[in-house]
Amino acid sequence: MCEPLYLNEEQVRQHLRMTELIPAMEKTLIDFSAGKVTQPMRSVITVDPPGGFFGMMPALTPAGLGIKIVTFYATNAERGMPTHMATIFLVDPETGTPLAVMDGRLITEMRTAAVSAAATRLHAPPDAKILAILGSGVQARSHVEALKLVRKFEEIRMWSLTPEHAEHFANEIGAKAMLAEDAVRGADVVVTATNSKTAVLKGAWLKSGCHVNAVGACRPDWRELDDEAMTNVLFVDSREAAMKESGDVILSGAEIYAELGEAVAGKVPTRANETTIFKSLGMAVEDIAAALLVYESGRV
Repeated sequence: MCEPLYLNEEQVRQHLRMTELIPAMEKTLIDFSAGKVTQPMRSVITVDPPGGFFGMMPALTPAGLGIKIVTFYATNAERGMPTHMATIFLVDPETGTPLAVMDGRLITEMRTAAVSAAATRLHAPPDAKILAILGSGVQARSHVEALKLVRKFEEIRMWSLTPEHAEHFANEIGAKAMLAEDAVRGADVVVTATNSKTAVLKGAWLKSGCHVNAVGACRPDWRELDDEAMTNVLFVDSREAAMKESGDVILSGAEIYAELGEAVAGKVPTRANETTIFKSLGMAVEDIAAALLVYESGRV
């Protein structure tokens, strides 16, 4: 029996490529919506004080078995530490033998953006030119990288709850920092990736036919989008998770049109000529699929 691999974040970075991750996430979404995976709901322990969350995310997929342990401490930002940290444990589904233990922070960051890229490829206007990012953390950076692989943007606009962060990030990636409304109006693709607990995006700002990737507000009482924004065509990664974890869905009473995996598989019309919202909560099956890419590359 071989010793399991132990991979830190930098080693994970060496073996994970966004160009490979996006199609892997598309397949994973299809498998999930087709009922080919076993994925219990995320179990979350609240750590208060200081107001952190400890989540356990197991999954069995056609290709692998494992669990991600993830923590979210918003107050870490004040300490100059990541707000999200994670570890992924893979085992052999045939024998239960441990295969790998790897840092999951980067995987979480990259797979979230890769799933948004899959949604954007499907729903955004083919000639999308303007990208608006609300948020300036690691998810904002990862989304810029991923979305540029599926659309050719000529302009990137951004806003952050912390103006100095917005200016720094904008200078770093060649974007324009501005007010949230100014960033969103006229944008073809919008990303909300903030730690906000109240709506930062208003539906009145959205251009008809644009696509929104909403990746923050992962608790049932948190919001990033207002009620008007949530009246548009709504896709989710998991219906069950959205109805239990997403404040944007629960508090607005929004009707879910379909899971993203159903649309990627062609089982429902994409509604790409309408204004679309993809509410992303993140799933364990995505983490396991991404970790398997790392494992297969890293054991060579």
